Formats: sequence, structure tokens, C-alpha cells
Amino acid sequence: LATALFERVWRLLTGDSETPDATDPDSGWGEVAIAAAVQGAVFACVRALVDRLGAKGFQKATGTWPG
Repeated sequence: LATALFERVWRLLTGDSETPDATDPDSGWGEVAIAAAVQGAVFACVRALVDRLGAKGFQKATGTWPG
């Protein structure tokens, strides 16, 4: 899910369907750094949403907040 979302966001930001790879000699430092930052933000957001949904589901099933 996070990978597909990142690829879509990258396509919207750059218009390029290929995401830069850190080991690709044709990718510049800036492009690689920006892609890594965007990817990290997307992955962190997806993880937070999944964790939150899991906690809410646990609360609904048990009546108590996990932890």
C-alpha cells in the first residue's frame, strides 16, 4: 500500500513514472534525497494510520485502549 501510494505521489510531483534509485548513476543527489524524504513521509504516514486503525479496532472489540 505504501509503495503504491509513494509511486503515485512521486508521479504527481514530478510527472515521472520512474522513482530515482540511490545507486542509479543518472539520478542526481537532490532527486535521490527528495525521493527518500517523500518516501519516508509516505511510509510513516501509512504506518501511523495502520497502527491507529488497529488500536481503534482493538478498542472496539475489547472496550479498552491497547497498551
